[in-house]
Amino acid sequence: MAGTPGGTILIGRDTPEREDVQQLLDEHLADMYATSPPESVHALDPAALAGPGISFWTAREDSQLLGCAALKRLAPGDAEIKSMRTANAARGRGVASALLRHLLAEARHSGYRRLFLETGSQAFFAPARRLYARHGFTDCPPFAGYEPDPNSVFMTLQLDAG
Repeated sequence: MAGTPGGTILIGRDTPEREDVQQLLDEHLADMYATSPPESVHALDPAALAGPGISFWTAREDSQLLGCAALKRLAPGDAEIKSMRTANAARGRGVASALLRHLLAEARHSGYRRLFLETGSQAFFAPARRLYARHGFTDCPPFAGYEPDPNSVFMTLQLDAG
């Protein structure tokens, strides 16, 4: 939960198959394809995000969807952050930071020791890279079947027990 000028952001488990979430994920995928070549787009569609081994959360204020994020289990102790997205109307309100803090807490609670993520190398993704770096993520080699790609930045975070 995070306080904002407009109210309180509540983060909870959700399904990517809800209509408003699907719309947000469609916007996410459209941005990914608009900024990266198709072979460099690694975002998951709603059906994949509802699959086994993936935990999915949304951030809402009252019933308004502000953002979403997911954790995908990679191996014992390792997970990948997927589909971090803030709704355009909610940008600049701390939604992404609140979601990321929530993911970090959930990852620790679930026994993960390392988190990974892939994001774009283009200027469009610079705010995301800065957010992850502020929370301790550092660049790493490709992981979990990803290949080196000039359009991708791979990052990792070693989690403490706290």
